[in-house]
Amino acid sequence: MISPFFQSPVSEVRPTGKKLSRTSIVVFRERDVDVDFRRGVTLEGDRGITQQNDVDLVQESVSLIEYAARLKDFRSTQRQECYSLVRRLKILVPFYDEIRLFGACIPPNSVAALSKLKKVLCLAKKLLKTCSDGSKIFLALETEAMMVKFNAVYENLCQVLDEMPYDEINVSVEVREQVELMVTQLRRGKRRKHSQDMELAVDLMVISSKTNERTVDIAVIERLAKKLDLHTVEDFKKETIALRILAEERGQTSECVVQAIEILDKFKRILGLEVTNIFKEPVKPKMLEKSQSLVIPHEFLCPITLEVMRDPVIIASGQTFERESIQKWFDSNNRTCPKTRETLAHLSLAPNHALKNLITQWSEKNNYKHPTTEDLQSPQGTCVKEEEISSLVEELCSPELDVQLRAVKDIHMLTKEQPESRVLFANCRAIPALVKLLSHPNPKIQEHAVTSLLNLSIEDTNKKLIAQERAIPIIIGVLRNGSMESRENSAAALFSLSMLDENKVTIALSEGIPALVELLKTGSVRGKKDAVTALFNLCLNQANKARAIDAGIVPPLQLLVKDKRIGIVDEALSMFLLLATHPQGRDRKASIHWDAGGCHQRWDPEE
Repeated sequence: MISPFFQSPVSEVRPTGKKLSRTSIVVFRERDVDVDFRRGVTLEGDRGITQQNDVDLVQESVSLIEYAARLKDFRSTQRQECYSLVRRLKILVPFYDEIRLFGACIPPNSVAALSKLKKVLCLAKKLLKTCSDGSKIFLALETEAMMVKFNAVYENLCQVLDEMPYDEINVSVEVREQVELMVTQLRRGKRRKHSQDMELAVDLMVISSKTNERTVDIAVIERLAKKLDLHTVEDFKKETIALRILAEERGQTSECVVQAIEILDKFKRILGLEVTNIFKEPVKPKMLEKSQSLVIPHEFLCPITLEVMRDPVIIASGQTFERESIQKWFDSNNRTCPKTRETLAHLSLAPNHALKNLITQWSEKNNYKHPTTEDLQSPQGTCVKEEEISSLVEELCSPELDVQLRAVKDIHMLTKEQPESRVLFANCRAIPALVKLLSHPNPKIQEHAVTSLLNLSIEDTNKKLIAQERAIPIIIGVLRNGSMESRENSAAALFSLSMLDENKVTIALSEGIPALVELLKTGSVRGKKDAVTALFNLCLNQANKARAIDAGIVPPLQLLVKDKRIGIVDEALSMFLLLATHPQGRDRKASIHWDAGGCHQRWDPEE
């Protein structure tokens, strides 16, 4: 199965594979309208077009354009294309205005041409309405398929307007030139290659392929939420309704519906919403009964505790922290800024009145109340304390093997289950100690150490700290020589670290790409998924695409496309598409041929 955001046109859209002649036209199929202009008929579902008054025909066509112009809130993934289509449809309004002046004397040939044009306007309206009301997640997954539908509308519109008998209708030269210019622009736009949002594509791939045991990088969730305009509880309610309607149209077991629902559920789990069956009445999440705001402004969170600040203060570096948290930091004989790591000129604290007022206003507006001590406790009923964290970090350096193993295992679990602990562990110098344990001869200690670094790397500030400790080459060493579990988590850690562009370069220069390709060849199913995900993210850097090809990534990708049982066909094909954007990849394109028996590939160096 081809990746939903890179896949070929779905069966509902059937454009011809070569340039259309003047006597042919694209057939564009929708559920409630099926139009084939080659036969000149309207099939079941297209009402009120045949045998109608000329004036009604013109008026209804104008109404379709006006309806399309009133649509708004187009989904971000199709927004630009929607506004472009609406803008061009508006150009037809003066065309219809002049036809009205011609009255009832429109010749039969012209009426037939105008009827065809109305059919195209119906298709355009349905497409625009889908992009306005449809599921944001589904439309993001179906970006390429939706683009094919837009192109089908453009092709039909050009065909009908090319065959329009302008002389019989007696429109002015000026209006005719405007319409012909629009047709030229449509054809030029269709030839222009659609530019896909590769960051959106890789983020969708990541959230789709992450296993339940893994912690999804919060940066991925935030980017997706921002790009898909999913910010509030109300947004998620609307998305749930849109997916429910989609399921009614396509069936609850449809692959595209199932995938979109799975992504929606992952969003909800990660962002703290209650996951319910979307085909039943949604239950309001308990934790959001008081606050309708899903995303707390980042500026309101203390960098140390990651909680909304009660008493924000500014320190010498210009950064703002919760007073109690930064005072504890200073009381522990620290003289650096926890966020920037720079040495401070003084330890004075200045109240940040402006930010405190903003937090107060936001809290009142959203009925937000600061959590109590009970709210901050872990599921086991214990709250992580800085003293406990410091003690665990000290035990990492213990000469006793059992003490080291217990400490690193506890850090692994705490950094997984309690996100707020990740900053605290970094502040207590856990990262250098964990990096040292990556070279430990005990495989279990090594496994827990690399997994702890994976969990810590989810915090953006920790990504830089881990790289600064020169951990990347050592992680790559574990990727090459560790146990299978350690190799899998090393690949996942490299993916997380590669979210920073500078780390993409460091990983590549440290020979991380060949090591990931080797895991792609010899790893477990989970290891292969981790490897291809990390390689995809690394290859967003142009130079790394050539490195991946030179490292021999193509043969294992071909095997992954062949073996559907592994379930990594989507990721492998997405990787092929990404490599093809590099000159070296285009010179050595992989020809992928499909038949009834499955997928067959051929790597053609000269093709």
